[in-house]
Amino acid sequence: MKRLGMAITIVLLPVLAARAQSPPQSPRIMAELPSAPVPSLNLSAQAAQNAPAPSGSQAQQLTRAQAEQMALKNNPRVSVSQLLALAQHQVVREARSADLPTANGAATAERALEASRISAGSLTASRLFTHAGAGGNFTQLITDFGRTHNLVLTQKLEEKATNANALATREEIVLAVDQAFYDALTAQAVLQVAKQTVSTRQATETQVNQMTQNKLKSTLDLAFADVNLSQSQLLQLDAQNNADATMASLDTVLGLDHEVTYQLIDDTAGIDGPPADYDPLIQTALAQRPDLQSLGFGEQSAQKFARAQWDQMLPSITAAGTVGTVPIRVDQYYTDNWWGAIGVNMNIPIFNGFLYSSEAKEAAYRAQADAERTRNLRDQIVRDVRTVWLQANTAYQRIAVTAQLLKEANLGLQLAQTRYQLGLSSIVELSQAQLQQTSAAIDNTNAQYQYRLALATLNYQIGATP
Repeated sequence: MKRLGMAITIVLLPVLAARAQSPPQSPRIMAELPSAPVPSLNLSAQAAQNAPAPSGSQAQQLTRAQAEQMALKNNPRVSVSQLLALAQHQVVREARSADLPTANGAATAERALEASRISAGSLTASRLFTHAGAGGNFTQLITDFGRTHNLVLTQKLEEKATNANALATREEIVLAVDQAFYDALTAQAVLQVAKQTVSTRQATETQVNQMTQNKLKSTLDLAFADVNLSQSQLLQLDAQNNADATMASLDTVLGLDHEVTYQLIDDTAGIDGPPADYDPLIQTALAQRPDLQSLGFGEQSAQKFARAQWDQMLPSITAAGTVGTVPIRVDQYYTDNWWGAIGVNMNIPIFNGFLYSSEAKEAAYRAQADAERTRNLRDQIVRDVRTVWLQANTAYQRIAVTAQLLKEANLGLQLAQTRYQLGLSSIVELSQAQLQQTSAAIDNTNAQYQYRLALATLNYQIGATP
């Protein structure tokens, strides 16, 4: 028992000595601690005003609408989708060329040994004569019983699918811009909170240090103040890095190949709540989503191509003609300067090793696969619209909750500061109150921009992106 009592005495002795060095002081003697950083509900304006500017120049102001237009103009993904749409239009013309006549001209001059013959390598007329002549020929498809028509329709539907893909790419870029824009705004607002926190805790540490030197506070209080200051500085470093990283991401989606730091200007108008029901949103999405339209056109194109492959087994009828003159000739072999002919040819496929039937079945199976892809995307759209609608509702509710939390954290910090000034609490309680207030301010900032991003995502999901 004596050993236990001695151990307790040894443990409590430093604590008692520290408390003896720092008795409770009256407010008249204690210095007043600084007020807590209280970010306003409109953090975008503060973030824009305090955003880091490029060295040697004034930061350019950038709104979300301007960022969207810049990205649609400069982002290479948009250019790629537009060029692919133009290329597909030429494919339509290529397919339609089979319905149009073809004409060729030729001029031939020949010096041959008299009455010599070709003895190998050809099944054409073998006799060779010295002559010079010119002429032309043409061919015109009369009918192939729908094959060429279906091939043209296939490529037209592919063109529509490509155009829908280009529109879907534009909407994806707009959503990417909105996400990068709001991420950058959030990071800049959090950076301002971190800077205010550092400033406040630096002032607190300075005052506690002075009171410690005057024997009004113990070194334990100073140690806690130093720890709080270091934590806030680490928070500022992380916030600064995140702000720079989000600005780099925004530069990338804007199609810039160099660093530009913008002064982001957000719309400060009031934010309406999310739609009351998601069923109309689902119907709008199924009607407007360009990626779903693209798959629908692709499915129809595959069906037309499958029909064209079956049409290969049908006959094709072609007209052909030729005309020409031989002004230089050997009269004993040529009786007239002019020659010409016209005729009609029918080509009937009989057997080619089941090639046509296999190609037709392959195309039919691929058309069925495209139909299943379309159905799968429809199911995903229904799920995504519901999910994003729920996220938007939650984010909207978080704005009010985090605002209330920030208000309570500010009040708690003020009470903790008052209690600490009166000597009724320790530095631990004050540090905990500062930490809660900083966390509440960051949560409130994130909630505002997360809701705006949720609305932008919801507009993308229903195909209503401007």
